[in-house]
Amino acid sequence: MKSLILTLTLTLTLAGAASLCQAGVVLHSNGPVVEANGRSIRQASDAFFGFGAQSNFGNAVAEDFSFTGEDWRLESIDFFAFQNSASTFTLQSVSWRLIAGDLNSGTVVAAGTTALTDGGRVGYRVLYNTPNNTVRPIYQAIADIDDVLLEAGSYWLSWSMTGSLSSGPWIPPTADGALGNAMQSGAGGAFVPILDNGDRVALPFVLNGNVVPEPATAGLVLIAGLGLLAASARRRTRRG
Repeated sequence: MKSLILTLTLTLTLAGAASLCQAGVVLHSNGPVVEANGRSIRQASDAFFGFGAQSNFGNAVAEDFSFTGEDWRLESIDFFAFQNSASTFTLQSVSWRLIAGDLNSGTVVAAGTTALTDGGRVGYRVLYNTPNNTVRPIYQAIADIDDVLLEAGSYWLSWSMTGSLSSGPWIPPTADGALGNAMQSGAGGAFVPILDNGDRVALPFVLNGNVVPEPATAGLVLIAGLGLLAASARRRTRRG
């Protein structure tokens, strides 16, 4: 019985520490990809670059994000793109970079080229007067990257994708029409703003991973567990 109590105490202590650093949560979402009806609509007034920003053939896109508080352990990134007339998942790989500071001259903190896995079709990119058009299916493309530890701060995520079809991949703007800081680089040149009627658009992506607890917080959980073990040992000594 004593052994069981000690085992349970240690198990609960470790579980408490682990709960402070849960894997697989959404750390940041840069906006909705489609509306509730599964559509990303290009309005008649949109001066946006056609139906999406080209992210292949030497072209890349970028968006910024920031966070405060505890560090992040980034484990995967969800991208969203379409290739015209795709009847299944055709996105193949993504070359990505995480940059601290200025997008064109900042410090690259992590980078890689990662195979993409199918996260499912999330909807369609359509013109306002043809809402049932299915030529441009938008897919979620999951990049399972090597873990990256990020300190709180401001960053840019840039990416370029490949696909098995000749069209695109194209990156649609967020479906809510929100203003963002989207940028595009053509043929490896400097990044410049992506504008719609003079306003910067936002591009959708999702960062997944876990929040890394402060050392003091994790230490308190461990100390509490060790305290329980010590108290149990003292009780056994007195009974002896």
